[in-house]
Amino acid sequence: MINLELPKKMKAASNQAHQAAAQIFRPISRKYDLAEHERPVELDTMASLVEGLADAGQAASGATMGRGTERKTEGNVNGGNMASLMNVIETCWGDVGLTLSIPYQGLGNSAIAAVATDEQLERFGKVWASMAITEPSFGSDSAAVSTTAVLDGDEWVLNGEKIFVTAGERSTHIVVWASVDKSKGRAAIKSFVVPRDAPGLSVARLEHKLGIRASDTAVLLLEDCRIPQDNLLGSPEVDVNKGFGGVMATFDNTRPLVAGMAVGLARAALEELREILTEAGVDVSYDTPVNNQHAAAAAYLDLEADWEAAYLLTIRAAWMADNKKPNSLEASMAKAKAGRMGTAVTLKAVELAGSYGYSERPLLEKWARDSKILDIFEGTQQIQQLIVARRVLDLSSAELK
Repeated sequence: MINLELPKKMKAASNQAHQAAAQIFRPISRKYDLAEHERPVELDTMASLVEGLADAGQAASGATMGRGTERKTEGNVNGGNMASLMNVIETCWGDVGLTLSIPYQGLGNSAIAAVATDEQLERFGKVWASMAITEPSFGSDSAAVSTTAVLDGDEWVLNGEKIFVTAGERSTHIVVWASVDKSKGRAAIKSFVVPRDAPGLSVARLEHKLGIRASDTAVLLLEDCRIPQDNLLGSPEVDVNKGFGGVMATFDNTRPLVAGMAVGLARAALEELREILTEAGVDVSYDTPVNNQHAAAAAYLDLEADWEAAYLLTIRAAWMADNKKPNSLEASMAKAKAGRMGTAVTLKAVELAGSYGYSERPLLEKWARDSKILDIFEGTQQIQQLIVARRVLDLSSAELK
């Protein structure tokens, strides 16, 4: 029998994350939505808490996520990936933009966890790393990276422009995707850890956005940017037969987390909507057929079922990662379902709440705006469906575009 109860060892950290979301994030959520690009100073107090959780292997998305999970006994394992997922669900129940602004918990940390050697993990395990992939010339096609990295003595020299870098201004390090040899195609794309103070790295501008306004989204310029040779994550060898599976493994870690963000946000919207319906005298019953219930109650039950499906897919993807099972298909399935579910639930919640939901009195309209990015970054809805189709049909990227 499958037991979906949260393991005891994770309950304390998950409860702590929920308390932070309720007592820190929610009270300042609207404040930083209206004050875009202003640094949430309230989150500075969380730095020590985050470091403690990371040391315990239970941070929201630290660089050690999924690493160091040892199988001491036979059977199933719930480790760093599941702990990270449970915590990010809770913090995004509070606020997605603020979750993305938590010190030392950038999406680049998951890239480090996926690709770094043990020695690199020791050096970069506690940095705050954002992730820089997208460029002006491409969006979802990660293989189209044009940023270059040329070895000059014992340093890499990086040149290029990166856009839509989450926490790009505030993080201490940036994980940059760049090609070491354009003639060898996608196989030559590698990940590089670039310190914030590296010569040649600059912030060109910060983007104004529809949602997650508490999070800074930067355009970064790399102009003869020099970093140490050993800041290239993983192996420097270019294996044209293997492709760029190493750097793409990053997404197997981050996509379940982004799915978890949508799950947490949608749960917040469902809880708020349930209260609004109850106050309006609409009873949601689990014992009465939906065709015999108020239309709003029937719609709510549909939304809740959609949420449950996304939640189950998401925890499966995280569980597989903890148990060393290839989860590329499941990670994309979870991301696709949760991203679509998040936008559907939050927009419908605004609709069912009427003029009250469309106003700024509750957070429903904000959550509807925030939800859209979760269906876009870390691979769009369309890209996830393409990946799922390739895996299910056993076709290559050249055979199914």
